[in-house]
Amino acid sequence: MKIFRILPFLFVLVPAFAQTEPANPAKPATPAAVQKPLQPNQQAFLNLPEERRKEFGKQLGEAQRLFQQKRIFEALDVLDKADAVFPDSPESLNMRGACYVEIRNFDKASAAFNKALLLSPDNPSINFNIAEVFFVTKKWQECHDLFVKVLKNLPKDNLALSRLVEFKILLCKKKLGMKEEAIALATKYDIDDDSPYHCFAQAAIAYDDKDLVKAEEWLAMAARIFKNAEVLAPWHDTLVEYGYIKSFYGGDLRDE
Repeated sequence: MKIFRILPFLFVLVPAFAQTEPANPAKPATPAAVQKPLQPNQQAFLNLPEERRKEFGKQLGEAQRLFQQKRIFEALDVLDKADAVFPDSPESLNMRGACYVEIRNFDKASAAFNKALLLSPDNPSINFNIAEVFFVTKKWQECHDLFVKVLKNLPKDNLALSRLVEFKILLCKKKLGMKEEAIALATKYDIDDDSPYHCFAQAAIAYDDKDLVKAEEWLAMAARIFKNAEVLAPWHDTLVEYGYIKSFYGGDLRDE
């Protein structure tokens, strides 16, 4: 069984709003605070006693620790405890969805992510995870459209994730028959780019041409340039999920 890698790239140990103090009437509001009022669930969290807010943060932090160690069922048990303190946390739901993806329960994962999105509209982390579910379940049009939206909303300085999203968009375009757009994307960045994009895009082209030797050469080049396995892992996972290369467990996803 292939274990899919969901990227909870905006996960935090406690919700961002958990660190926000209630408004002080003696202190003038900042322009940002005026422009971005709290969501109802954020205000509800702030209305909790401080002790309960700390307990929620503790449980959510423990769940994330277990998730990172791939102790998925234990993480889900701890998330249940966090939800007993405060049930309307998009961070908790986002992590719960990621847990379900790890055990390949995509229906429950989608339900958790979509509920999280209702609580935190247009959150790029949640939308990324929803798009990832579309990717591994081969819903190419939905995946393409959502990743395009995610790309627009990603922080400008998050180059690594932006490039990975663009690569996934490229692969979606291939499946959707958008050949010219896919080729244009494959040549968008060169070998000097600060990401493995170029190497993996060229490997994808080689796989399409049935040139497995050339594909392996491009992957080997990526490994020489980017020596950190953690940097390359999501790119390799993407090729496995797409069906270009076999998973560790044998076969590829198209076989499954």
